[in-house]
Amino acid sequence: MSTPFRYTRPPSPRSATGRTAEVLEQIAVDFGIERPPTFVVLSSAPELLAPAWALMRESLIAGDGSRTGKELAALGVSLANKCPFCADAHTVLLHATGDHALAERLARGGTPENEVHARVLDWGRRTRVPGAALMPYPFPREEAAAYLGTALSFHFINRVVSALLTEQLLPGNAQRFRAVRRLVGRSVARTVRRTAVPGAALPLLDTPGPGPDWAAGTAVGPAYDALRTAALAGGEQLDADDRTLVRETLWAWDGSHPPVVLRGFPNRRERPAARLAVLAALAPYRITEDDVAAWRGPGRDDAGLVRLVAYGAFAAVERIETTMRVTAARIRHADIRGHTTHRW
Repeated sequence: MSTPFRYTRPPSPRSATGRTAEVLEQIAVDFGIERPPTFVVLSSAPELLAPAWALMRESLIAGDGSRTGKELAALGVSLANKCPFCADAHTVLLHATGDHALAERLARGGTPENEVHARVLDWGRRTRVPGAALMPYPFPREEAAAYLGTALSFHFINRVVSALLTEQLLPGNAQRFRAVRRLVGRSVARTVRRTAVPGAALPLLDTPGPGPDWAAGTAVGPAYDALRTAALAGGEQLDADDRTLVRETLWAWDGSHPPVVLRGFPNRRERPAARLAVLAALAPYRITEDDVAAWRGPGRDDAGLVRLVAYGAFAAVERIETTMRVTAARIRHADIRGHTTHRW
């Protein structure tokens, strides 16, 4: 029987208990899909499951702004990260919002006819590049926490998916067919169009902090803080020198994808953990069986691999968030001085 999972075998969702079962139940209700592999793959390291879901829920699903707009932002992120699984998923979810013509135009590789939609999609793409000009926002300022949270959520999810799942959203790549895309979108349309109550995922988290200033006063902030804490704890999988290497590599990163020949990456025989973490951050779709096999050994199980990938993925998220943090600070400063000139 085929499985969407690569390199790991997550525990069966049907056997889930406790917090994991609670998270999966909320996902089924608020996302409309039971046991999505996007989240099931994290259940090998269950401390990651709740905050990863919470950040997506509180930004994309329950955050301010239209679902269509946030799906477009998430699609832009997924295209920039070369994650076909997630890009196809967002196209299907655009069908669920009722924007069928837009969904099909994007599925064929086109760009939105609506200028605001096109700007949101482009903004999502540009968030991959640390230091990119993200102003003016293509959405109202009061919706910024939800849009930024959505983008950062999928910078994390894209990397986990690209590393640990196959590229096929549906068996046989059935999402290639228009009728299938529309049918799957229709199956979750009622859930997607329903108004979700903000904050419902926060009780699933363990005492998160308030989160970054750009998300102040929203449920996005604690969700981001919880995911940051859980993901960066995966750095315990590396020694101090390897953690330093990951940080320095991300600091020098310009958002580009690595060339075909991976020159300058840590050697899999000498530094297998560092190699996996750096690949998870910059090009998770380039992780191979050889990379994973070089890392495996006594005490290095599926949970450890998921934590290591999550650590690398969030190292990239943090690098990207730095740009967003600076942008938000500039907005606040301009507001305080009383002469904001940005177009929203």
